[in-house]
Amino acid sequence: MIELEGVPELVDPVMVAAFEGWNDAGDAASAAVAHLDKEWKGEVFAALDAEDYYDFQVNRPTVWLDGGVRKITWPTTRLSVVRVGGDKPRDLVLVRGIEPSMRWRSFCNEILGFAHELGVELVVIMGALLGDTPHTRPVPVSGVTSDPDLARTMDLEETKYEGPTGIVGILQEACTHAGVPAVSLWAAVPHYVSQPPNPKATLALLNRLEDLVGLRIPLGELAEDARAWQVGVDQLAAEDSEVAEYVQSLEEARDTAELPEASGEAIAREFERYLRRRDGGEGGAGGAAYLRDSPSDRTRPPKPKPTQRPGQGAEDGEGENGDSSPPDSSDD
Repeated sequence: MIELEGVPELVDPVMVAAFEGWNDAGDAASAAVAHLDKEWKGEVFAALDAEDYYDFQVNRPTVWLDGGVRKITWPTTRLSVVRVGGDKPRDLVLVRGIEPSMRWRSFCNEILGFAHELGVELVVIMGALLGDTPHTRPVPVSGVTSDPDLARTMDLEETKYEGPTGIVGILQEACTHAGVPAVSLWAAVPHYVSQPPNPKATLALLNRLEDLVGLRIPLGELAEDARAWQVGVDQLAAEDSEVAEYVQSLEEARDTAELPEASGEAIAREFERYLRRRDGGEGGAGGAAYLRDSPSDRTRPPKPKPTQRPGQGAEDGEGENGDSSPPDSSDD
């Protein structure tokens, strides 16, 4: 039984979830939820029983000292609530954890139980995948759903993915079957710089979440971290003509594909985000301005590892750390 005696009545609550592991390339998605929790000082009100869902030989518990007393932190999934004020207050229920090792259906049912008890109106699940995208361009973020009506009303893609999936896809499908509106946001992380953290991808996910739920998210130092990340990748780019040529080909393909987006709706979204930040008094355009990188800023990243395929496209299906297009996860 789910008891929520310590949780206040929420205002238009939205559940935002992310899970470390297969669908979290560069830790971009889990870092986004962690950022929300930190900036809005989330209060944990529930944790799933680690014994039910995790293999401790895969996800090891950690031992730490608290005033000389040894304590253990078990790998699990925790739920916290943040109260978002402003002209249009809207509360968030944050779900942050690790992809479970077992009993995925029961895991999703527990989360849906909390969503029902809290009156959640929308579930947003964030993920990150590896893709053929240059680090010198804005991070692509796709919004997908299994609900045709939701796709139409919220201007999202109706997912058509078939293939292996992770807990992000399974939870989205569980929400759909339970009649809970659910959306997945997927950030594409350059496969040649897949090591975490990736604050640029985290920033892109948060900007997309802003557009989706109509909240102004405080970015803190995230925009500066994203700039520093790109500078760091630039500095790691050795004098390697082969890699430079490869990245240039990615840039050209990306710029050609996005020419139709340089008008209308895309510009309107950027302008609305700018106005939200200006009215909120948060130091200029912040992350929005950073996402609009100059097409001429061509740099060379580290050479792809032998285990990665530079020419791999999103249509190849979902691989480790989400190497795919956004999943449909209809395999439940």
